[in-house]
Amino acid sequence: MTAPVRKSTIRELIARAPHGASNDGSGIVPTSAYFGINTFGARQMRDKLPKDVYAKLVASIRQGKKLNLDIAPTVAQVIKEWAISRGVTHFTHWFQPQTGLTAVKHDAFLSFDDDKQPMESFTGAQLIQSEPDASSFPSGGLRATWEARGYTAWNPASPVFIVESGNTRTLCIPSVFIGYNGEALDEMTPLLRSSDALNEKAIALLELLGDKGVQRVYTTMGAEQEYFLIDRSHFALRPDLVMSGRSLVGAPPPRGQQLEDHYFGGIPERIQACISEVEHELYKLGVPIVTRHNEVAPCQFEMAPMFEETDIAVDHNQMVMAVLRKVALRHNLQAILHEKPFAGINGSGKHCNWSLSIAAENSELDGTNLLNPGKTPHQKIRFLVFLAAILKAVHRHSGLLRAGIASSGNEHRLGANEAPPAIISVFMGSMLTRVIEAIAAGKSSANAAQAMIKLGVARLPEIEKDNTDRNRTSPFAFTGNKFEFRAVGSSASIAFPIVLLNAAVAEALGEITEEIRGKLGARGKSVDDIVLAVVREAFKESEAIRFEGNNYSDEWVKEAEKRGLPNLRRSPEALDQLNTRQSKTLLTRLGIFTKAELESRYHVRLERYIKDMLIEAHTLKEIIDTLVLPASLTYSGSLAASAAHAVAAGITRVPQIAAANEIGALIETLVEQRNALDSLLGKAEHMHDDAPRQAKLLTGAVADAMALARAASDALELKVADELWPLPKYREMLFPV
Repeated sequence: MTAPVRKSTIRELIARAPHGASNDGSGIVPTSAYFGINTFGARQMRDKLPKDVYAKLVASIRQGKKLNLDIAPTVAQVIKEWAISRGVTHFTHWFQPQTGLTAVKHDAFLSFDDDKQPMESFTGAQLIQSEPDASSFPSGGLRATWEARGYTAWNPASPVFIVESGNTRTLCIPSVFIGYNGEALDEMTPLLRSSDALNEKAIALLELLGDKGVQRVYTTMGAEQEYFLIDRSHFALRPDLVMSGRSLVGAPPPRGQQLEDHYFGGIPERIQACISEVEHELYKLGVPIVTRHNEVAPCQFEMAPMFEETDIAVDHNQMVMAVLRKVALRHNLQAILHEKPFAGINGSGKHCNWSLSIAAENSELDGTNLLNPGKTPHQKIRFLVFLAAILKAVHRHSGLLRAGIASSGNEHRLGANEAPPAIISVFMGSMLTRVIEAIAAGKSSANAAQAMIKLGVARLPEIEKDNTDRNRTSPFAFTGNKFEFRAVGSSASIAFPIVLLNAAVAEALGEITEEIRGKLGARGKSVDDIVLAVVREAFKESEAIRFEGNNYSDEWVKEAEKRGLPNLRRSPEALDQLNTRQSKTLLTRLGIFTKAELESRYHVRLERYIKDMLIEAHTLKEIIDTLVLPASLTYSGSLAASAAHAVAAGITRVPQIAAANEIGALIETLVEQRNALDSLLGKAEHMHDDAPRQAKLLTGAVADAMALARAASDALELKVADELWPLPKYREMLFPV
């Protein structure tokens, strides 16, 4: 009997020499010496550009204004010279279509002068705008197949950078992507619009509070990235991982994560070499990764950056995912970013740490984190009013925020006893909860300054020193001077969920501002006194969204239902939240989406969900037909033959008969479940003209049929002779030799 490829792969892995990190000399110098060498950011601009040009560029970046076209040729020339000095031959507008990934179209610097002589050329017009084909990207009906014209436009707030691939170097220009008529076709344009809306509402509130000279209020982000690293050979032998990113069959191993020995454990040498090289590549790109560690599940890891402005953080997270995938291959590893690649063990998320900061002429205000309580009574009132706005926003639009994280992958992870549930709630911690409840109950003085003392708010800065415990079960938790949006999926672009969060908070800030304005002039009341009264109402209104307990518990599901909080377990029902009147009003009134753009987001995401589910179902059927059933039938045949020989030899005790009957029954069950799945798939395929109905069938009956087919396959895996099983098993993938 010939050993299958799986066994050959194991032998090859055992014999393989370790792959060390690439040694280009960077290891002997500190990270700071080469950090950002492949980016052309503010520091490089300052050194290379004329002072007046640099000042205009910085003003554009800092104040969120459009780039002055007069300076574009000078900026382009300096960027070109820097890029060519680094060995770059091509440039591209690097953008983020609604695929969740990034896209590029490379153009050469090569041009020809009037005498037909070769030269390098890069104009201001080429820097600012390019024209890729817009017909082949998902647009949700915004563009027809024959409407191909689209434009990419440079986002100067995000530094240009160089991507190294083999012996080629390409200049990447972070850009937005719009259609011929100005419709947003990408993830970045709505993010920038939401930032503008939030900025406008926040500045209006700050001016009302007496904080003058604010130029801009911007959000900051630190996106913790979880991922798996498994051997590339094992990955290649798993059609389910290759096609869908997750294992569609696979019996749980005797040992999973129950020993709790992987979290923060020592990183294996081979993995450490890979992660170190990933970090090295990211440092050259200016991505400030500062944390790495083992996660809870075997073969699961996490890296996290320092906080940055959100649009840059979005770009950098895309770089993190791309570099992880690329560098892992150099080490004969596969980076898996799917939210739930292995059933029965923890999945992966992307914890988005979000906050609000000020850019101001006033040095005392400049750089202020609005979620930092500060020291003076006024600063504490300011902190409380922004806190109230966020609670108000999340409470009113919790369903919309759930829509922002909806995907086929995240559907398997949310609520799976290791991730926040599909119910959106907010954790504030014991100290702040006491303050919020006291204010909401009216136990504080009507005088704001006295209330700050009575409530113990003078001690609020202690929350920055982890005064309260951390609730890792909460989908949206306050963790010091920021909120941690833990429910975002590991493979997702963080742009869309943050767009929705920004929009919800912008609306709440605007409403609170109008409420305060309406109460101004009350006799004997200061602005801070009025603000405290408005904050009290916001805290009372948003009480239901605050939860301090275990979000994984069944009790919380029941309690959330009593509170009227939506529990949107399946992606299609979550995506329906994009179509509600409340969501449409919010997002169109703030100018973040047009009606057509918002509808396109719904259709793109629903279509993606349908495609993912169909790919998974067809792949599962193929695995059963071509791998699981042949192996099971071969084993069944060997048992039958062995039993026949034993009976012919006159042996009275023939356990092979019982074993063959057991295997036969399992095979019958598998065939039955496979056929049921096939029948449902046929129905789903004929619903292509009714996407909502098709999605409902896929997320319900088809998903249930897939689970039953998997259970039958996994039962056979535990019975079929190991030497016959064709797929790498969990123990081999998650506990590499």
